Amino acid sequence: MDLGLTDRVFILTGASRGLGFATAQALVGDGARVVISSRDAGRVAEAVEALGGPDRAAGVTADLSDPSTPRQLVHTAQESFGRLDGALISVGGPPPGTAASMTDDQWTNAFETVFLGSVRAARTFAGALPNGGAIALVLSTSVRAPLAGLGLSNGLRPGLAMVAKDMADEFGTRDIRVLSILPGRFMTDRSRELFEATPDPTAAEEAVAAAIPLRRIGDPAEFGRTAAFLLSPAAGYVTGTAIPVDGGSMRAL
Repeated sequence: MDLGLTDRVFILTGASRGLGFATAQALVGDGARVVISSRDAGRVAEAVEALGGPDRAAGVTADLSDPSTPRQLVHTAQESFGRLDGALISVGGPPPGTAASMTDDQWTNAFETVFLGSVRAARTFAGALPNGGAIALVLSTSVRAPLAGLGLSNGLRPGLAMVAKDMADEFGTRDIRVLSILPGRFMTDRSRELFEATPDPTAAEEAVAAAIPLRRIGDPAEFGRTAAFLLSPAAGYVTGTAIPVDGGSMRAL
């Protein structure tokens, strides 16, 4: 199936590694060009090279908590590739801990980075998109069911999913789609680090896999292909929804 991605241009935040990078790989592999960003300059440079260099990818070292970042990313897309067709918005998870144990400062910092940074980016990107553009927010299964020990995520991610729904209504009049993607457990560098920090990494990984109906942890490429499809014209009638990509882990419908 032709996804219609050839020569289209996408911004991906938090995409120097992990699920964002996997999505960038899927997009580039289907003919698109990408602008990726993260806070680590070295990783951004490595990711651009891995994606095929400046003909296929441009990199920006930036933080979504900086109000100037979304406009900088739009400018880079337009200057580097002459257009912008969509965006994948992802930010790192906030610190662990229960909702009640988090201080006011921790809530404020998480709100500024995870929530407001994402809303600002979506608003800015939508303003620069042509008819037929698409925006996907990478959230979490905590949108529909709380995750133990992740109170900040449990508090903020559901609100972002509702923001995406509201924006889908507003920008739908311009044929711009806005949706959320809810990833489950994937074998990213971060997951490996967490497993290695346990007394028995192999046992920890096996325990996580055993709790997933498919009995395995996801490959980031599986997320990347799904996200690339949802951003593509082939998914042109999908908007305003939150789509889990979790191997069946989430028990809510």
